[in-house]
Amino acid sequence: MRILSSLLLGAALIGMSAAAPAAPRDNSQAEAKLAKALEGRVPGKPVSCITLSNITSSQIYDGTAIVYRSGSTLYVNRPRMGQTSLDSDDILVSRTYGSQLCSLDTINLVDRTSRFQTGFVGLGEFVPYTKVKAVKG
Repeated sequence: MRILSSLLLGAALIGMSAAAPAAPRDNSQAEAKLAKALEGRVPGKPVSCITLSNITSSQIYDGTAIVYRSGSTLYVNRPRMGQTSLDSDDILVSRTYGSQLCSLDTINLVDRTSRFQTGFVGLGEFVPYTKVKAVKG
């Protein structure tokens, strides 16, 4: 009986720790890296979808955003949910049902080493950032 009580107490403690809210993540370094990547660029009108065949790379900024590169344009996506799960060491796994990635899609985050899912994000709108053209004068 004593073993059963210990097991139940242990399970309750584990359940309580899993339900505890995560401490806010300090993403100031990621925000600074993102700002540096966007230097010399101006934001455009947000779009709901981007065409996957035009995307050449993606980069995660911890707890902050995902940046997709399409030619010289950078599309910044700040997820509407799960943003704190973003980790630059994770792999982005998306399931799309067409040729576009859209703001209603979810992305699974998979640990690069263990291959276990570490979280997911619900995408927000994509904000295009383009380089400022120099004015000749």
